[in-house]
Amino acid sequence: MKIVIVGGVAGGASAAARIRRLDEQAQVIVFERSGYISYANCGLPYYIGGVIEDKEELTLQTPDSFWQRFRIDMRVRHEVFAIHTDRKTVSVRELDTGREFEESYDKLLLSPGARPTQPSIPGTKLERVFTLRTVEDTLRIREFVTQHRPRSVILAGGGFISLETAENLRELGMEVTIVQRPKQLMNPFDPEMAAFIHAKLRANGIRLMLGRPVEGFEEVDGTVKVLLKDEKPLSADIIVLAIGVTPDTHLAKEAGLELGIRGSIAVNDRMETSAPDIYAVGDAVQVKHFVTGTNALISLAGPANKQGRIAADNICGRDSRFTGSQGSSVLKVFDMTAASTGINERAAKEAGIDCDKVYLSPANHAGYYPGGKLMTMKVLFEKKTCRLLGAQIIGHEGTDKRIDVLATAIHFGMTALELTELDLAYAPPYSSAKDPVNMAGYMIENLFSGTLKHFHWDEADLLPHDGSVTLLDVRTPHEYSKGHIDGFINIPVDELREHLDELKKSRPTYVMCQSGLRSYIACRILSQNGFDCYNLSGGYRLYESAVLDRTTVERAFPCGADKT
Repeated sequence: MKIVIVGGVAGGASAAARIRRLDEQAQVIVFERSGYISYANCGLPYYIGGVIEDKEELTLQTPDSFWQRFRIDMRVRHEVFAIHTDRKTVSVRELDTGREFEESYDKLLLSPGARPTQPSIPGTKLERVFTLRTVEDTLRIREFVTQHRPRSVILAGGGFISLETAENLRELGMEVTIVQRPKQLMNPFDPEMAAFIHAKLRANGIRLMLGRPVEGFEEVDGTVKVLLKDEKPLSADIIVLAIGVTPDTHLAKEAGLELGIRGSIAVNDRMETSAPDIYAVGDAVQVKHFVTGTNALISLAGPANKQGRIAADNICGRDSRFTGSQGSSVLKVFDMTAASTGINERAAKEAGIDCDKVYLSPANHAGYYPGGKLMTMKVLFEKKTCRLLGAQIIGHEGTDKRIDVLATAIHFGMTALELTELDLAYAPPYSSAKDPVNMAGYMIENLFSGTLKHFHWDEADLLPHDGSVTLLDVRTPHEYSKGHIDGFINIPVDELREHLDELKKSRPTYVMCQSGLRSYIACRILSQNGFDCYNLSGGYRLYESAVLDRTTVERAFPCGADKT
């Protein structure tokens, strides 16, 4: 059997190695357009910043190492430019010589990946305007930075690659600005969680220009001007376009393969395309979202590797299925970690799911052990069934551990109530006896059982101040004096029982503290004394962060105009 693979990196290279492990006799040829067959795409920004010093560390495998280990014919700088499904061949161009030829196949695997999204605006081809997707892109940026010592950079876009590149260039001492049309960075996160990411970037000297559509670039006297809609242009020594990626599927389209959303390649759960004996994997394919069951594009290395293995299994006569992707991800933001899995609140509403959420701010390990740091967790669940839908965590050490536990729980269909039953490892340097994941389960259990009712940060400013409700802040007087929500009176939780006669049971009572824990205790006191009580989920800490960030963004539009 002869298998031709178009594209290496995560999907194609993992498929090639798996095929050889299953079939020692198969002839496997991989055509890769770039000069690198298998590299650490996620590590590229860290080479630019010098964290990874040797470019050879980015290369996971070379054509020679693949041949030595697997006897697989890896051909770099070879571009497949046509697929002929009728005669089961592909047309190939050798980029260094221009020679063209046809290669036959019994099975064909497409792993073309995605290309950086190029907006239809002037100036994207300027010498000082870069994209970052391949090793070659990385080397160009690193060489330019090393030789020309630019003092400033503007990144267009606010996803993973943009933030990682921003951090690395900032660590080199450059003035860094991120500009984009949406009003928040990192789409997997909801706005109130993204606010913590925004604050961390600003605290490290990165300027955020959110809600600003970019309309083009102009090079003037060795610098690049970024043209913004209805605003003065920005100026920097270099520009990095990181607006996102677009599935690279022109081959599939020209061959008549069925396409999916945004021009992606449609495949079934065996990674088979609409054409016989042709498979596709990686960033170019449409998948099912594991949580919603809807069609999705999820450009992450983990799913691409899994898909490569599954396609290889099926090519070799096995029966493997891809159950979908839930988009689990983690990001380093200076000394902070941001992680997510499943869907966010926006996606849940778009899918028509009646959802609720809890916020909590636990320490990453036992409070009495030195060095503990707070994390902010948001766990999303379906109201009626308590089915887990997604989670977002902003923190430091231990953030990745908790998101992985929650990702596993979602994958195996656990309800939020079952989080209380998880037997998780505990020692003071690593966790608490009640792990934060357990705590999220306890909080949802309280809501589901009616033990607690809550309200959220974006509802706090909408509460009436006409005396029809009681607004109560149960923090200490010192905390209250440093900042509070207008209209909330201060009675510390430890003094609450002595002041119950000052509160009216006929009015709903809305209670807040710093994180939501003391106000929960206050609500239990009040509820058992006949009050109708609601707890501010996430507390003043979450409210302050979200409202401050929203105010910062809205200052760009003082008339309240929506320019998204």
